[in-house]
Amino acid sequence: MPKKLVFTCLINFFIAAILGLALRYTYLFPISINYRFLTHAHSHVAMLGWVYLMIYTLFVRYFIPNKKPVYNTLFWVTQIAVVGMLLSFPFQGYAAISITFSTLHIFCSYYFVRLIWKNHKTQSTTSKLLLKASLLFMLISTIGVWCLGPAVGLLGQASAFYQIAIQFFLHFQFNGWFLISVLAIFFHKLQLTDSKQFQRFFKLLIASTILTFALPVNWFVPHAVLLWLNGLGVVLQIAALLIFIKLIKAPFKIVLKQSHKLIRFMFQFAMFCFILKIGLQTLSLIPDISNTAFQHRNLVIGFIHLTMLGVISGFLFAYILQTKLVKLNKTLTIGMYVFVLGFVLTELILIVQGGLFYFGAGLIPKYYLLLFISSLLLPLGILSLILNILKPNNYDTKTLKET
Repeated sequence: MPKKLVFTCLINFFIAAILGLALRYTYLFPISINYRFLTHAHSHVAMLGWVYLMIYTLFVRYFIPNKKPVYNTLFWVTQIAVVGMLLSFPFQGYAAISITFSTLHIFCSYYFVRLIWKNHKTQSTTSKLLLKASLLFMLISTIGVWCLGPAVGLLGQASAFYQIAIQFFLHFQFNGWFLISVLAIFFHKLQLTDSKQFQRFFKLLIASTILTFALPVNWFVPHAVLLWLNGLGVVLQIAALLIFIKLIKAPFKIVLKQSHKLIRFMFQFAMFCFILKIGLQTLSLIPDISNTAFQHRNLVIGFIHLTMLGVISGFLFAYILQTKLVKLNKTLTIGMYVFVLGFVLTELILIVQGGLFYFGAGLIPKYYLLLFISSLLLPLGILSLILNILKPNNYDTKTLKET
């Protein structure tokens, strides 16, 4: 796997973490940059610079046998779009320059889908189906982006149409494109064969991903039918999880047994977060809980971070650690533990504070300071992986072979 590409993805992640830290800092000492604009930069670099480009790199590595120069060129054009968003969003929010680079990224993603769809090769039906599903969800998610302009022009940013368009993009990016793509790579690594059990899992996964979009729609246009649809989606998601656990149980044990303890830890961490995510979504069956979660920003941010930092980044880190780009040593192990500790502490603080808001108990003492200090651990953990990859002689580009 090309060192420069992985390094670039991790630098994007590090920058996103620093921007997140700056957002925490503004609550301690106000800075002159617009908070909402900085949030846009943080989220776009995290999603499109870290997760998207890392999945891009892994898809090309594992599913494209003939790695033509076009893949490398497209990666760097996409990275230019990410840098453009990084440099424009903090100062103007959604405006001409940032929208131009966002549009460039979307068109790059369309071309990426065309290339992968046409040229991918895999002997695994399971990986092929998941790969294609993830690409389709990525395409579908961009419908939400194209609806933003008409929504603002016709009804304004406060309208339900505008908010639902944003939720449409986020839902199918996180739960469709990102999540299913890391599962496609996971199934590839486990070398799982096709079966009736997998076909059931796949159908349940797709159906639940579509149906659970009813919940964010219900936040803006409440209706009993939407709650029933989300309820059905959650039930199907639980069924998919149970089948998933049966499918991977034996081969996953073998992979863990053969892996270094750090790789084992990161896979187990990602898997725990995946199960926890579905468990928390199950609570949305209770209308009062789902409405409370939406009304308290801490809980929303906590759930987003659970998906992005816990599930998706957890799997992506495990995949990177499996390569010969890194040297598995004590320093790196401490760095990864620091990252996970930062994630756990920030999640706990956000959840506890959300609960206190719900019961009208006010702020945790030194809440913003505690959140800032805990958030410091995230970029430190990412930096440890970056520095490890930068060390010479970690791998030989001519003889590199990966699982």
